[in-house]
Amino acid sequence: MMKRFFLAALLLAPLASLRGGEAEPLLLAHYMPWYTTKEFSGQWGWHWSMGRFDPDRVRVDGRSEAASHDYPLIGLYDSADPHALECQALLMKFAGLDGVVVDWYGTDDFNDYAANHRNTERLIPFIKKAGLRFAICYEDQSIGQMVKAKAIEAERAVARGKQALQWLQKHWFGDDAYVKRDGRPVLFVFGPQYFKGDQWSELRAALSSRPFIYALPHLAKDASADGVFGWPPVAGGKTLAPAEWRQELDRLYARRAAGEFVAAVAFPGYHDIYKEAGLHESYGRIDDREGKTFAETLDLALKSGAPLIQIATWNDYGEGTVIEPTRNHGYRYLEMLQARAQGLRRSPARFRPADLRLPVTLYQLRKRCAGNGEAGRELDKATALLFTSKCGEAGVALKKAAALARAP
Repeated sequence: MMKRFFLAALLLAPLASLRGGEAEPLLLAHYMPWYTTKEFSGQWGWHWSMGRFDPDRVRVDGRSEAASHDYPLIGLYDSADPHALECQALLMKFAGLDGVVVDWYGTDDFNDYAANHRNTERLIPFIKKAGLRFAICYEDQSIGQMVKAKAIEAERAVARGKQALQWLQKHWFGDDAYVKRDGRPVLFVFGPQYFKGDQWSELRAALSSRPFIYALPHLAKDASADGVFGWPPVAGGKTLAPAEWRQELDRLYARRAAGEFVAAVAFPGYHDIYKEAGLHESYGRIDDREGKTFAETLDLALKSGAPLIQIATWNDYGEGTVIEPTRNHGYRYLEMLQARAQGLRRSPARFRPADLRLPVTLYQLRKRCAGNGEAGRELDKATALLFTSKCGEAGVALKKAAALARAP
């Protein structure tokens, strides 16, 4: 009990002093739009099964088998399900996030790229309804995978990359909710892993909006990037001690001190499922240390003075970097985030840890009350109240819906 009390006190410490008089940073969570369930979409997607696990098989603890060491608190969900998206956007709002960076593979009908794109299109209206912002992290490896599979010719790769970025420019870069830096749309590139050097010059030349590009620190030169962003520094299958990952973060933030544009990173740990899934060896491990890893990486990010902090990640279950509510960790990470965000500022609305339970209750009742019109109307009322930050009134509506769900 004393250990828990000490940790809670540590996490609730105000952080306004960490930033001095500087403008507060944007807090964004890296989001994966790629989950598919049989109940909603008619089949289990690769990211819940990875070709090895069977979500139809229910374990003795009541969980469906899945490609993860953890399990969503709301159960395995579908990234196209509006009830799941509603729940996630509200959780982000109440936790103090400013928005998301969505992992995006383009619009091509190859692997699950087109489905992930459609899911991103479904997510964005909920993000905007919650008063949040969004940006894109482009996976240029998508083009490489299509070339490798002979879905496109290598000679057409740059043209296909231009089409992808031009789609972003036409549909999202100009959106008022899109994250911008000095008036330029911010584009993260996870790598680059495929396009190199002069190819990036061609890709940039196809755009009139000149996005501000952040790339991974060791690959940024290949994209002539404007800045770099951090990520959990696992490699070589090693388990990193706290001193080792802290050293990597120190190097990253030293680059900011030297004048580079750096997007800071916070993460809860790293524990991938790839070896157990039979895909390849694990990339490595960073222990969560009962929440201390997230607390320390978030504090380091805030102290760095970076104007943008990316949390890695909201929901990458395959890599074990999840901060959304799970069976193993409950609301731990969102409560930490909420305390720090409110220590920074954050908005006139002062959300409480109890408010984080409301979107999950809403989701669960949505599933239980399907077909119950009277209960459904109460849930719609609760939803409208939650999106307008009226959590107390929403709680009353949720209780009414729950009572209606129990009524004979």
